Amino acid sequence: MKEFKYVINDPMGLHARPAGQLVKAVAGYASTVTLIAPTGKADAKRLMAVMRLAAKQGMELTVQVDGSDEEKAAAELKAFLEANL
Repeated sequence: MKEFKYVINDPMGLHARPAGQLVKAVAGYASTVTLIAPTGKADAKRLMAVMRLAAKQGMELTVQVDGSDEEKAAAELKAFLEANL
């Protein structure tokens, strides 16, 4: 399992547009991707679960990636978060 932390920089937090893009990106991986925030835990392949986190600017997310393509998925998801949030 790979794990990394990311602090949300977007003033709007993890709102609908980037959440949808994140779910779409995660859907392409065989690995299980879990987002952990102070507000809860979510399967990153489920849009409503991601939105339910209500992640705001300054909140730290822990991203856990577990599966056959975890190395690639973790690296690409980290780059996605840095570019979009």
